[in-house]
Parts: sequence; structure tokens; C-alpha cells
Amino acid sequence: MEDALPSGLLEVCLLVGVPREQLRTQLQDAQRKPRSLLPLDPEVLSVFVPPFISRDDTHLTNTGGNNFNRGKRRSFRKKKERPKLENARTLNGDQKAPGTEDVTVPKDIDLIGLPQLCFPGGLYMTSEPREDHIHFLVFTDVCGNRTYGVVAQYYQPMQDGCIASNGQAQWESVRAGKKPGCFVPLAICVISRYPYFNALKDCLSCLLVQLRSFKGLDVDDHIKEFAAKLFLIPSPPPGPLHLVFNMKPLQIIIPSREDPDSPVIDLDLHLPLLCFKPEQVLQIITCILTERKMVFFSSDWALLTLVAECFMLYLHPLQWQHTFVPLLSRHMLDFVMAPTSFLMGCHADHFEVVSTEAEDLILINIDDGNISHSKMVEEEPEIPDVPAQAAETFKKRAESLQLHYDLELCHLRATTDLGELQMRRRAWQQKLNTEVQQMTLQLIVNIFREVKDHLNYEHRVFNSEEFLKTRAIGDQPFYGKVLETYMFHSFLKARLNRKMDAFARLELSTQSEEDRFNLMFRTPRRLTMEKMASKRFNSQNIINRRMVISMPNLQDIKLPESPARKSSLRRIETDIAVRKPSKSVSTFKIPEIHFPLMSHCVHSYYTEFFNHLSRAINTLPPDNSALLARYFYLRGLISLMQGKLLNALSDFQNLDKTDLRIFPTELVRKIVETLPPSERFQADRKPELKRLISLVMEQQREMTKTDDHVKHFELPKTHMQLDDFVKRIQESGIVRDTDTIHRLFDALTVGQQKQIDPETFRDFYNYWKETEAEAQEVNLPPAVIEHLDKNECVYKLSCSVKTNYGVGKIALTQKRLFLLTEGGRPGYVHIAAFRDIEDVKNTTVAFLLLRIPTLRIETIYKKQVFEANLKTECDLWYLIVKEMWAGKKMADDHKDPQYIQQALTNVLLMDAVVGALQSSKAIYAASKLSYFDRMKNEVPMMIPKTTSETLKHKINPSAGETFPQAIDVLLYTPGHLDISERPDNAHPKLWCALNEGKVVVFDASTWTIQQHCFRMGRCKLTCMVMVEQSQVWIGSQDSIIYIINTHSMSCNKQLNDHHSDITDIVVEKKNGIPSEAYSSSLDGTVIAWNISTLKVNRAFQLPCQNLTSIKLHNGQLWCCTGSCIFVMSTYEFRLQMKIEHHLKDVCSYFLCFQLFPERNEVWASYSGSSDLYIWNTKDFASTPQKIHLQDCSEITCMIQVKNQMWVGSTGTSQGKIKGKIYVISAEKKTVEKELFGHADTVKALCSAEDRYVLSGAGKEEGKIAIWKVE
Repeated sequence: MEDALPSGLLEVCLLVGVPREQLRTQLQDAQRKPRSLLPLDPEVLSVFVPPFISRDDTHLTNTGGNNFNRGKRRSFRKKKERPKLENARTLNGDQKAPGTEDVTVPKDIDLIGLPQLCFPGGLYMTSEPREDHIHFLVFTDVCGNRTYGVVAQYYQPMQDGCIASNGQAQWESVRAGKKPGCFVPLAICVISRYPYFNALKDCLSCLLVQLRSFKGLDVDDHIKEFAAKLFLIPSPPPGPLHLVFNMKPLQIIIPSREDPDSPVIDLDLHLPLLCFKPEQVLQIITCILTERKMVFFSSDWALLTLVAECFMLYLHPLQWQHTFVPLLSRHMLDFVMAPTSFLMGCHADHFEVVSTEAEDLILINIDDGNISHSKMVEEEPEIPDVPAQAAETFKKRAESLQLHYDLELCHLRATTDLGELQMRRRAWQQKLNTEVQQMTLQLIVNIFREVKDHLNYEHRVFNSEEFLKTRAIGDQPFYGKVLETYMFHSFLKARLNRKMDAFARLELSTQSEEDRFNLMFRTPRRLTMEKMASKRFNSQNIINRRMVISMPNLQDIKLPESPARKSSLRRIETDIAVRKPSKSVSTFKIPEIHFPLMSHCVHSYYTEFFNHLSRAINTLPPDNSALLARYFYLRGLISLMQGKLLNALSDFQNLDKTDLRIFPTELVRKIVETLPPSERFQADRKPELKRLISLVMEQQREMTKTDDHVKHFELPKTHMQLDDFVKRIQESGIVRDTDTIHRLFDALTVGQQKQIDPETFRDFYNYWKETEAEAQEVNLPPAVIEHLDKNECVYKLSCSVKTNYGVGKIALTQKRLFLLTEGGRPGYVHIAAFRDIEDVKNTTVAFLLLRIPTLRIETIYKKQVFEANLKTECDLWYLIVKEMWAGKKMADDHKDPQYIQQALTNVLLMDAVVGALQSSKAIYAASKLSYFDRMKNEVPMMIPKTTSETLKHKINPSAGETFPQAIDVLLYTPGHLDISERPDNAHPKLWCALNEGKVVVFDASTWTIQQHCFRMGRCKLTCMVMVEQSQVWIGSQDSIIYIINTHSMSCNKQLNDHHSDITDIVVEKKNGIPSEAYSSSLDGTVIAWNISTLKVNRAFQLPCQNLTSIKLHNGQLWCCTGSCIFVMSTYEFRLQMKIEHHLKDVCSYFLCFQLFPERNEVWASYSGSSDLYIWNTKDFASTPQKIHLQDCSEITCMIQVKNQMWVGSTGTSQGKIKGKIYVISAEKKTVEKELFGHADTVKALCSAEDRYVLSGAGKEEGKIAIWKVE
């Protein structure tokens, strides 16, 4: 429990100086030899540790859960000169034995080495007073956890009659007006778990001011009060709330971290940019990324830690995992001889010693901004350059920063108020820190953005060799070193775990149109014409993106063609903004702490703190859930410190509905485990607490270690059966689709045993990669590029052949064939677009005594037949052209551009198979991959005219997965304009729920994937609804309603009040504004929710279970169960009407239903039935109308669109399950259209502005069809 509870600002406070005997001796020596002062040995004089309570009635504040505030301590005994113990009581108030003083300090604090770090340059008495000095420390334990220290040095006067006792300057003989003989330094060190550098510096600055008036008095009591106050100040939870407290004469602000994954930032992030040029900053970042041995030097001790910490923050979310000691005392210089990677810092006076004694060090001089090497055994290696485009973007942004506060003050009026001056400086610094963070994060994203293209998530494989090959030549030295580091390995783990951290969020928000196409169409890497032109002319690649807020007119949109994946040669878009608007932050004033610190004072402080938070909660509007969550969190902590464990649990339980991200799972689990039986009994009597306890303990039981291994791709060394071959090909990144890999296996095992030997796999893999590399080098002249679309890529070139159009090379793109003519100036001759091909023949022509293989291509719009004497390549090109022709025809017929991409993959696999096998059976083997050509010949599929005219487009949310996945729910949300968010949020979206809680979001203006696969639990999702503009509610079979913030696209809240599968959610609107939401669960529970507060307004239990869906109309809630449909009033949940199951078949049950309020009708279907039944809502007693649906096995879903009912179904055709959609006229009660759009059951339907209907299919197909509504 102790480790789980967020501690206060202070862990321990120490007073460090020189014992009185040593001072007396030094003073006597100074009188004899005034110029030969030797350094003194500092020691810990006093230790100030919690709980700081002066009376032994600590039970008033330390009851129940208060012992949670004591971390694990270790004892430090000092026999010769005991540190003064300022907490001489145990927790129960018993006095310790006077013979042995145990100073209990946090387990990771070394009291032996700490004094040296408090005086890193040595401790000297001086004849003149010196200015107070502050510096910073960082301690790292063996697990990599860091603790932070802030040290304030100040000087006390001494005369010959002065003695020092544990830091108390006591004067035995003080003569009026006599000048002090010398000054002795003392240091106050505050140690904290958090890097609040500026806040603790301000606190110590205030303390030093106050100590000036305590000369000749006991300063230890004052330091103890200071330490006690800091200990009682909690650390704020992540998010938009800073804490403020008074430390006279300053107001101290404790900043929160931005989110749970972000670090605390309480220092000036621009300091390195003042000390180094941008080029040098990049060099230092490279040294850290490549895990070199680095030593920082400065004549200012404070700068060493601050600058080193800034560089650590520049790399976020990457983390330095080696030794980190940013400040070494003069006694610790031998640390730089360590053989492993490290980052250390020491005084500039030691530069020569370190540079000559240690080898292979990067020496970074902060004072003069130089970077150099120590002496080397071999020749000095160069620091590799950061990738050129990323570096260029960084330097431009760095040069645009305003780094000097004086320039900011020029236009501001002067102020005489210290608080206002402090606030101005802090606001300026916070804004600059945000800009520096965004700049450095953009650098990290630009460096590592394309790593994801070489990851296989299923098998957790990174193909480092291929990633390195695709880097620009000048960037390869950098990546070659970085890829071998622990830091990069941890980064890979986070990517493979799909962690949504700062890197992932920025990478997602700055995705180009090309990136989104790559999520949908995973085609082999080739240079697009646009990239080829930019590579040739070194021009900026500019993509104009459509910005719309409504559905596109699909009949006016050409089917999108997938551009090739990125290579590192692309220009990084510097105008794709990382400059997000600064988020508003609130502050909360912590009440005053009164001294002396008696137990009743602490009790009073906690009570006042609790009351202030309660008032803030009660006065805050419910829609400000982010701030509410922080108040609940803090109030929970205060209740915990008071020992009120049930109150603490209640406040933490409220985080579910305000901000789930800051829920302290481990802390709550510890509270539950330590609950006394009486309180556990009370908790079990409260449903919300009982459920909270159940969920937390269940999570603990189900907690399994995250699979975080990372495998680097290696060629196989043993023979492979089919399953192993599938895995290996997927790991290689060549193909991911399992069916395609099965066909590839058949091709490579033609005429032999069904296993593949390592040599065949290696030949195939190498040929594929060599072809890919060669294609990157294709450089077409401008005269050719101008004939091609910007997103076209050349995927294959033939040898030079003779054709009836001239001599040249036949080129294949995803759209066409053309001849790259040879001669003085290469030219372009169009052969055929694939959609225009009428016939392809493989023939021979006579030449002297020979018959030369010839390819003949007939097109619709050309009378002249294209002929090419392809010789040995003819059979392969014949297969290639026929497959592309068939794929294009299927893509056009089915309005599914993925077919042409799949055909393209097939032909490239054919090419690699022929190249790898090099045998007489190679062409026959390649023909095994002619999937679309075989489909066209074996099963000629004519798309009905009605289907073809109504179907506008198809998209695949399972793109990139190994198997298609069933589409369980679809939701369309209209676009809106919000200038505070990124432009994509203005676009309409299509939300698609797949299996195991996965959700894919499409940009409905371009039908590209906006967010790929985030997860809501692990169970099937059952319903989705847009409750208001910023919220989408998603119901799950795990009985939880997940609430998605549509701006951040993350789940911050959830509703846990149901106890069974969520089946449906509907929203009630009043005057067009959402007022209440109703949710239902399978056990018959219906809950009415207040949308603003997320509180339960009403709840009702139906008399029967199997509640599958609900509808809302005119103050009535229609509830469909298996046996009947109930009609309830929404206000009182009183039963008003009931539709009974009327079929004779007792095994059937209501499957789905839909209201048609304009016609006073209810449409419903039964399980296993192909009939629709329609009741008149004014006369349930009459027999319902029946509409029979031809060739239908069962009706699965239905939706009202205008004056039509669109009905999804399942049926069979030639022994296979097929999905069909029936469009039924509500007026005529007849089927107007039968749409054949899916190769599996239609599982979901949704309407988009009544202009389109979207349908989702089962797992055999897993695609979404978009239909035009007439």
C-alpha cells in the first residue's frame, strides 16, 4: 500500500554541514594559517522525516488507513556523531529509547554519499559571506526508479566564540558591532519522488529568506515545520489541475503532468537551446539515442542536472535506461571509468582530468557549447547525423522559437506586484515549454514514423534489415546504431503493444493521405510518380486534402488508388502542424497549515482540505468532467489520509464517470485488501462499492504478464509445413492474408512434397526484396511521368523487347500497361488501361525458322492489336496481364478497389515464384496464384443491374489483418467544425465494431481509415450511439458502456451499473438537444442516464429476460424480448402496451424490430423466419401484415430510411452463405430492390444522412458496402 499511494512533495529533508569539533579545529587552524584552509568533510546534521506530529495522540489523524503514508524505510545509525532526530516517536506515539537514535529514511537514500552531493565542489569556510546557491540532484535505484533532490546552500556567520550544534548557530560571546570572523556553509536538501525542480527551488528560496531572521535561534524547528508542510502537500493527479499553496512570500504552483503517460515538467525546457546551437542539440540527442558514454561539464552545478533532464524530456516517450548521474562530486570522478553507457555531469574544472584519463567519452561543455571526444584507443568515430529531413524540420522550428523573456517584456506594462510578475513569467515559460515539447516530439516522430511499416503485430516481429535498407544512404549510419540500443528495443515493445502514447497520438494526427491509404491497401513498396518527381527535382511534396463536413457524392468520386508505401526519401511535411492549442489549466488553492504541528492541527487541515474540495465539486458544472475527476481523486486521497476508507473508495469510484485514465487501480486494490471486516461489510451493502471491489479484484486475478518480447526477422533454417510457412511469410512482411499465403505455398510446392525447404524460401525472399529494391531505383523521365497519375507506381518492367509500337520495355502500373520506348529520348506509348482490355492471347510468330512467343492485347477503343515479342518472358506476362485484367473487372463490378490491389500482389508473387524456382514448372507454379483470372473463368459472376446501380463503394475494415473479421455494429457520425481541434475532426466518421472489442474509425469524406483498431475491453461490442457531439457510447457483452471522446478518440469514462450484456442504447432529445440516454441489458434491466452527469435517473427491471433491443418514440420505450415487445412510459417505466409472440412455432423468438412512427407501425422478424410482420400501433389485437422475402433464411437487421425499410438477411446460394439486402416500400409493402452485396450474412446496417445506407458482413467477407438511397 505504501508504494502505491502517491506521496507528498517531500520524502525526507536533511540539514548538512560540519560537526562542531571539526569546525573548532578548522577555526583554530585558520587563525594560525589564514591562507591554508582545507576542505571540510560534510555530514548529515539533522534528518527530518514524517509524520512530524508533536503529540502522542496521533490516533486522531492516524487511524484506519493512515499508515499508508509511511513508505518502506531503512534505519541509519550513527554512533560517533548522531544526526539530530526530528521524529523521535514511533507511529503509536511511544518514545524511542534514548540510547539509540534510528533515523528512518526512504530506502533508496544513501546518507553516506549524500553530503558530498550537497557540497559537490567541497565545503570551505569563507571570510566573506557568499550568495545562497541552489542545485539539483537525481538518484536512481537498481530498478531504474528515480528520486529527486533540491539543495540550497547558505552561509552562517561564525566568530571565535561561536560553536555549531547540529546546524544551530549559538553565540557564547557576541560583542556589539563586531564583524564575524568567518562564514560556514550549511545545506538544506529536500528529497522528493517527483521532479518539481522549480517548485522546490521556490520553496527553499522562501525558507532561506525566513531563516535570516532566525540567527542565533534554533533553526531546526523552523526547518522541521517547512518539511512537515511539504510532506502534507499532495502531488496533483495528471490532467488540467495545478495545485497552489502559500510559502511566504511566494505562491508555489505544483504543476500536474499532462496525462498519465507524460512526465512531470517543472523546469525551463529551453535551457539547452540557450546553451547550444540547434545542430549541437541534435548531436547530443544522437549521442543519447545511440547510447554513448556522455559527460556534461559546467561551472554552474545547477545547470548540469537541469540541462541533462531537459534532454531526457526531449526524447519522451523514449526513455534512457542506463546510468544517469547528472551531478558528480569531486570525489566521484572515477565513475566516468564505467564500461557501460552512462550520462553523467561534473564541474568544468575537471574537464582536463576526465578527458585525458577516460576513454571513448562524449564531452559536452555547457558553458561554451562545445562537443568533443576524450582520448581514444582507436581513431575517433563520428557522431552520425540525425536523418536529414527530420533534422531540417527541427532546426527550422528551433529558429522560430522566442527564447528570451526580455523580448516578451518589451510591450508589457511594468508591474510592482510580485505575484503578477511571477504569474507572467510562469505563463510565458509554460507556453515556451509546450512549443519545445511539440518540436522535440515531432523530431522523434519524424525519425521513427516508418518503423510501423516493418512491424508484424501478430508475431511481434520487426524486420530491421529491411527497415535499414529502405533508409536514405546518408541516414543509414544513424539508424544502424540506434536499432541496436535498449532504448529502441523498448520503443518497439510499445509499438507492438499498440500503446497510445504521445508518439502514437502525434503520428496519428499528422498522418498524410498516403499513410491512410497504406492502412487500407497493403501493396508492395514502390515510388509513386509524385515521389519520383520530387526525388528527381527535389521539390516539396504537397498534398491538397479535401476538407468537408458532409458525406461525399460517391458517384462523383473515382475509386481511390492506393499510393505506394513511403520510403525515407520523402519530404517531411513541416506544415502539417504539431502546434496544438494550449489546453486551459485550472488551479486549486490548498488550505493553510497551522503550526505547531499538533495532531489536531493536521486533522483540521485535512478537514478543511476535504471541505474545499467538496465545495469545488458541488459548484462545478457537470460537463466539466475532467476537472471533476481531479477533485474526486484529491478528495479520495484526503479521505484515505483521514482513515475514511469507504469515502475514499466512493470518490475513486466516481472516476469511472469522469476520467477513467487516472483511476488508481493498485491503490484501490490495496485499500480493499486492508479493509477491516466491519467496513468491508458496509461496502458490500452499497451496490456501487460492491461492484467496484468486484471489478478491481477480478482484474487482479485476471492480470497476466504482457507479452513484450520483440523478435527480429530471420530466414528459416529448417523445412516448413504450411502453418510454419504462413507464419514466416507474415513475419517477413511480404503478405499477411492467410488465403493468399496458402496459394503461394501451393505454388512453391508444385510437383513435390508439401513442405518448403529453407533454400527455396531464401531464394523466393531474396528475389522479392531484390525486385523491390530495383523498383525503387526506377527513374522515369519527366516526359513519361506527366502521362501518369501522381499515385501510380511502376511495379514491373520487362526486358527490352520488340513490339509493333516500337522497341522498349513494357511497364506495369496498378492502372495500365505502357511502353517505355528506347532511343535518344525515352518516351511514353500507351498500351492499355486494364479496364479497357478486351482479350489477351499468348501466341507465336514466325521469324526465319523460329517461332517467337508473342503477347497480343486487344482493347475496346483501339483497332490496332498490341503485339510484343517477349520471348522467354511471354508466359509470365500473359499470366500477369490476365490477372490484372480480371482483378480490375472485379474491382469495377463490385466497387471494391481492394481487388485491384490484391491482383497486384498476386502478380508480384507470380514474378517472385518464377524468379525463385527457375525451372520448367515455374509458370505452372505461378498460375496457382492467378486467383481472379481463375474466378472469372470458373464462376462467371454477373452483378445484377439493380445491385450495380445502387452499390457505390466497398471498404474493408479488416485491411492488414490475417483474416477477415465480422462487422458487429456500424455507426455514422456527421461532421462538425471545431477550430480548437485538428481538421480531421470536422469530417464525418464511420465507426465499425469488429470482434473482441476492436473499433476501426473511417474518415467518411474519403473512406480512408482515420484510426486503426483501438480496443474497448475484450468482449463483443453490441451497440454504438452518438449521445452528443463529443461522445460516442459503446455497449459491450462485458456489461460495460464505454464512452469515447470523439476529439481525443480515447475512452476516458465508462458506466458499470449494468450486470449483464449491454444490448442497446437510445438517446432522447428535447428541442433537438440530447437530454437522456436509455440503455438495456440482456437480463431485462433498463437504465435512464443523465447525459451531463452520467448519473442514473431511473432504472427498471422487465418481468422477463432476453431483452435484445429498445427503441424510443414520443415518450415511449419499446423493449423487445424473445417472447414479446413491451411498451413502457419513459418517465415512470410503467407498462402501457404489449405485443405477444403469435407464431405457432414455440422455438422461434423475436429477433429484431423497427418502429415506423410516421405510419404508426411496428416491423418485426422472428428467428429462423423469412417473413416480416407489421403491426399497427393503434390496434395490436388485429393480425399483423406479413411480407415474405424470397431466398431468405433469416432476417438479421433492419433500418428505416425515408419511406423505406432496408432489411439485412442471411441466405444460401450454391451451398454457401450469402448476405442480401431487401429494400421494402413502407407504403406498398412490397420489395422494391434485392441487393446482392455480401458473401456472408448482413450483420449490421446504418444510415448516413438518409443519403446512403452502409451494411456490414460476417466474418467470411468482413467488408462494408455503401449503398445509394433513392
